[in-house]
Amino acid sequence: MSKQFNKLTGNSGEKIAEEYLKEHGYLILARNFRTELGEIDLIATKDEYLVFIEVKSKRGDGFGFPSEAVTVSKQRKIAMVASQYVKKNMYFGAAMRFDVIEVYFSDRTVNHIENAFDSYLKY
Repeated sequence: MSKQFNKLTGNSGEKIAEEYLKEHGYLILARNFRTELGEIDLIATKDEYLVFIEVKSKRGDGFGFPSEAVTVSKQRKIAMVASQYVKKNMYFGAAMRFDVIEVYFSDRTVNHIENAFDSYLKY
């Protein structure tokens, strides 16, 4: 698959995930927040939480779950970018969590994994 096809798949998955979050009472604060360290797909709030969301999409019936692509090294990178978002927007002391949303295009289903991993960083 081409890089362009993967990007289109990712963008489509992020749009589906964003709509899902809005329907479930989340307020979207940022999309594709980028720094020199990396990117966070979606940043939202719900209840008392600041939520950093990684979206993973799957088009076919191949083996494995999309969330398996969120490796420990990817989790560390997301946490470091989240730290920069917290500092930039002065969210010090906010309750935070890291979620993963799996989007399955075959049946347009969404699997929202709340608190999918913990951050080792202090904010």
